[in-house]
Amino acid sequence: MTTVIPSFAHTGLAPALLTALTAQGITEPFPIQSATLPDSLAGRDVLGRGRTGSGKTLAFGLPLLSRTAGHKARPGRPLALVLVPTRELAQQVTTALAPYARAVGLRCATVVGGLSLQRQADALRAGAEVVVATPGRLHDLINRGDARLDQVEITVLDEADQMADMGFLPQVTKLLEQVAPQGQRMLFSATLDGGVDRLVRRFLNNPVTHSVDPGTATVTAMTHHVLHVDAVDKPDALTRIAAREGRTILFMGTKHRADRLARQLLSKGVRAAALHGGKSQPQRTRILEQFRNGQVTALVATDVAARGIHVDGLDMVVNVDPPTEAKDYLHRGGRTARAGESGSVVTLVLPEQRRDVSRLMAIAGIRPESVQVRQGDGALARVTGAREPSGVPVTIAAPPVAAGRVRASGGSTTDGAARPAHRASGRSRRPRRPRTV
Repeated sequence: MTTVIPSFAHTGLAPALLTALTAQGITEPFPIQSATLPDSLAGRDVLGRGRTGSGKTLAFGLPLLSRTAGHKARPGRPLALVLVPTRELAQQVTTALAPYARAVGLRCATVVGGLSLQRQADALRAGAEVVVATPGRLHDLINRGDARLDQVEITVLDEADQMADMGFLPQVTKLLEQVAPQGQRMLFSATLDGGVDRLVRRFLNNPVTHSVDPGTATVTAMTHHVLHVDAVDKPDALTRIAAREGRTILFMGTKHRADRLARQLLSKGVRAAALHGGKSQPQRTRILEQFRNGQVTALVATDVAARGIHVDGLDMVVNVDPPTEAKDYLHRGGRTARAGESGSVVTLVLPEQRRDVSRLMAIAGIRPESVQVRQGDGALARVTGAREPSGVPVTIAAPPVAAGRVRASGGSTTDGAARPAHRASGRSRRPRRPRTV
């Protein structure tokens, strides 16, 4: 039987980490942290199952840093590795761990596509103890001879189910084969399907399993609404929702639809921007910063690009295009109501989509509040806070396109991880277009 700790002071964490937690205003662990820390600090392999936004980053980050503290890495030979599916999540993890890594004198390097390959190689050669990486770019650096994983004693797979969904498990498997064979492995995932269970059986040694918010991984502080709309009323309803007070993420099925909606909202006076894999990494970083600081209030995003977004105070997610799978619905909704905050998930449903959405909600274990919305009635404003936009077109400063982006060796996608060897892109590339990981 495992121990659940009531506070960080009872964990046995390095004192410098406890001090850093207090400085960050964090005193009590979230359930996933309370459940997993005793085992992870003891060096055991851990399988953590919990919804996005449940505090998994510190659940694996604190023991990783505490157990690595006092050790120094040789050039290009990191001691701890965190693998994530997307660039945004990698940067989020690095940012979250940075104050704690500094507290114990450890150096972190972020290894992702879309940014300078040489700078990342230099950071590894400088002796980074902790590397947070997307699989494809890390493969590139290993192939160039800039990194070796044989000294990695602690390996974390974060959002493993997303890596499986994106087809990246072959690359992940190759990386896990290179880390120290007797090292500690921690895997965090909302679900164990899509091949994640095979990773667990092969690479985790007698893991302790902890599930928080089991089953559907929904959030008690999150409300779910289905708005039934007719096709003729949907554009107006969508514009009014996007014009609400506060920040809102609107999910679209494709990057082209995301771009088109963002342009339409801007023309109506809504401060909108699109975020998707067609943007360069510097553009995506700039757009996220604009969303965080309020320059952009309506972020129109695709599923992959939005993974890893963590914006405090985000209280509404809108499914403009309903997802096709329950897990995608849960991951989208996880952008709001993070770490105990409240939030709402709103799904716009056309008459022909009702049956599919109903089935999806049943699979997800969600019983949403359903409302028929017609143009001119008050239901939309009551549920979402929708209001009329100003109607005065606005312009958001365009993020700069990165100059001199480096081509990575080995095929890869713009959404942050290596392209699976068995999956063709289905389109030709211009000769000078850089590939990113």
